[in-house]
Amino acid sequence: MEKEKRAKTIKRTITGVIALPILAVILIFANTIVMDIFTAIIACISMYEYFHCFKSTDKGNPSQYLGYIWCILIAFTHFVDDRLLTNILVAVIPISLVILFAELVLAKGKKTIKDIGITMLGIYYIPLMLIYLSLVRDMELDDGLNGRILIWFVLIASWGSDVFAYFIGRHFGKHKLTKISPNKTVEGAVAGVVGAILLGIIFAVLCNTLWGVGINYLLIGCIMALLSIVGQIGDLAASSIKRYCEIKDFSELIPGHGGMLDRIDSIIFVLPFAFIFFSIL
Repeated sequence: MEKEKRAKTIKRTITGVIALPILAVILIFANTIVMDIFTAIIACISMYEYFHCFKSTDKGNPSQYLGYIWCILIAFTHFVDDRLLTNILVAVIPISLVILFAELVLAKGKKTIKDIGITMLGIYYIPLMLIYLSLVRDMELDDGLNGRILIWFVLIASWGSDVFAYFIGRHFGKHKLTKISPNKTVEGAVAGVVGAILLGIIFAVLCNTLWGVGINYLLIGCIMALLSIVGQIGDLAASSIKRYCEIKDFSELIPGHGGMLDRIDSIIFVLPFAFIFFSIL
């Protein structure tokens, strides 16, 4: 067992060393259109994994085409103005419900209310949350603070928090956090929040020193704490879906990490809140 854990850790590390520079280049240098397409690709892969876990385990029969349509449309986010984009986002839910209930009526028993619920959850969970990846990256605030800097706070709040929670929980965790994910501990969860605050402030110091953007350390510390908590809830949300479908990972796409959705489960939850919180910086 210990040998398997060590092998998985090595795989995770190698994958991270390869993937992180690629991700950094995209987040820093990609233009708006490329960023939208990148986000849409991530959304489509994640949506496939989400639907597949229900279909492959006979836990549901979601209407996959509808989820993919909304994921693909992310690629066209910046082809419309902000007002039209807002109207489209508001319209997603009623349009989806009408289509799904019409399908229910016409499917002659092949679709159920549960299938509608699974499909709608997927639409809420993936494209409507992930669209904020592109929106956060495109933010322009005062004092030169922009999305190319802000997006790293999202990654710190998600992945940085996860690293602290994992190592502290593994070595010092004694109190179980929840039955949804038996390996998670209260100590790990607290360490995740503290780690996100520390890393966020360190990165803010770096930003202020190098680019003179004037980030308030107290404010960013509070934001990072909240984002860490939201991210950990996102992690548990994904665990609850996997637990319901009785699977360990959403897929084996990323060596040592599982599927795309396994890797971004906390980021999905953090992104919308980051967009809201960063607006007050």
